[in-house]
Amino acid sequence: MIVLGLDTCLDACSVAVWEDGRVLAAVSEPMKRGHQERLAVMAQAMMGKAGVGFAALDRVGVTVGPGSFTGLRVGLAFAKGLGVALDRPVVGAGVLEALALDASEGFVAAVIDARRDQVYLQVFDGGRALMAPDALPVEIAAARLAELWTGGPAVLTGPGAALLSGVLPRAGLVERGAPDPVTIARLAAEARPPFPPPRPLYLRAPDARVAGS
Repeated sequence: MIVLGLDTCLDACSVAVWEDGRVLAAVSEPMKRGHQERLAVMAQAMMGKAGVGFAALDRVGVTVGPGSFTGLRVGLAFAKGLGVALDRPVVGAGVLEALALDASEGFVAAVIDARRDQVYLQVFDGGRALMAPDALPVEIAAARLAELWTGGPAVLTGPGAALLSGVLPRAGLVERGAPDPVTIARLAAEARPPFPPPRPLYLRAPDARVAGS
């Protein structure tokens, strides 16, 4: 199975081509803006590097959030367009789950700085989600994390991990800025049908406001 993995939710634009456990090509470029201009170019380049055409794809995997409102829509729009053009399934993957899988197989808290003294948080143990993704004030997130902790080794990962670094004793810290697109591709490959249409995972209202409101 050949899968294209895409991520534009955070401060990177990332693409990977994955086939049956092998990484054929992968790239991740740090960026806060400009995902729309780079994504298609990067995808074409990685497909060329992998030596396969788009028609050879079996699935497209894409992150659905949480993250940048504009960024995640860029990835979703591109992935859905490919899916329609190729008549291939598009599989959504959560950013927090992907960050956790990149970090460890044990007790992992994936944390994204959501600004305004909030974080996006999801906690896993052995790959099993202990909570749904949530947007929480930092102090409430710290209490939730302490409540879910099983007492053993723990890892905090993601671009907001440092905000909760003092909550669990001796917890490892992996301040990864964005998920690995290879993980996105692998999650898409391991998913089982039926595949619901991927939708943006918004955990709070956008920061932007209509003028005059």
